[in-house]
Amino acid sequence: MYPQRIMLVVYLGWALLWSAVQATLLWSVGVVTSIAIADALLTNLLLVTGGYAMSTGLRYYQPSIKQGAYLFGWSLGMAGICIFLFDFIISRVFKGEVNYLTFLDASLPVRMVFAWLMVLLMLLLSWMWFYTLNRRQEEERKAATDKLAREAELYNLRQQLQPHFLFNSLNSISALVGARPEQARIMIHQLSDFLRGTLRKEDQQLVTLEDELKHLELYLEIEKVRFGHRLQTAIQVQNETVNMRLPALLLQPVVENAIKFGLYDTVGDTAISIKATATDNVLQLQVQNPFDPATARPKRGTGFGLSSVQRRLYLLYARQDLLSTKQQDHTFTTTIKIPQKL
Repeated sequence: MYPQRIMLVVYLGWALLWSAVQATLLWSVGVVTSIAIADALLTNLLLVTGGYAMSTGLRYYQPSIKQGAYLFGWSLGMAGICIFLFDFIISRVFKGEVNYLTFLDASLPVRMVFAWLMVLLMLLLSWMWFYTLNRRQEEERKAATDKLAREAELYNLRQQLQPHFLFNSLNSISALVGARPEQARIMIHQLSDFLRGTLRKEDQQLVTLEDELKHLELYLEIEKVRFGHRLQTAIQVQNETVNMRLPALLLQPVVENAIKFGLYDTVGDTAISIKATATDNVLQLQVQNPFDPATARPKRGTGFGLSSVQRRLYLLYARQDLLSTKQQDHTFTTTIKIPQKL
């Protein structure tokens, strides 16, 4: 049922209730029953009609709280119109009832005050109704706009991660074409599978850790073709974490960051460690890479890759403490916590 119809039903119910009360009061002071009923019904019908008409206007014009005095003026004017119409109609319908008309003239000031209070009450209730309705609609529109903006930013963050990796892979393929064409062909297939998986996950906000690790394996295979035996990986996963969920394509930029600062700043073989554990319904992911204090600049470890991950986590979970980094001895550790919905 539309708000206007609900309001009309409420007003009619209110009018019938007060008609019964008013008719009873008039009858108790000696007014004939038929006249008392007619008096009460006409009074409340006019008040409800006027109040409803003004309330409908509030649907299109909402005075601010500072302009609330307007409601007093409008209600006073409408009450005056209602009492004038009531007196005009009732005095002609019951023109032969001298005693009643005398009583009517004497009660007009009281009727005016009563009418004003009734119309003012209806106006205030309607104003609060539409004010609350408009605020709720504004909040819904704002929430929808914020959601679209957040989704657009999340999409943009994911897209910014791909070109860097893609360019590196294409450069590696170009270098392999002449010297090792078979390796180049394998890498092209791996890159194709990786990008196909990326496209499939564009619309998936959350995936299981098992799916995320399968996609990460494709990325690591490509990187191992690029770096050969220098890149080694160790993945440890607790059984209870396999079906826990995390944002799609979250691990790849973290591991890419570890490879970048693990291999570029060190010589010889590099082992990247990826560990998944569960604590208090929170999925904890830990990525470790070695670094050489003599050549590394640890502050670069929080570059675009990790900052984009932190931004994604904030947009999804509204928390700034889900990603942390630590440098200890010759190891750089990135820790991510993913709260699981109950």
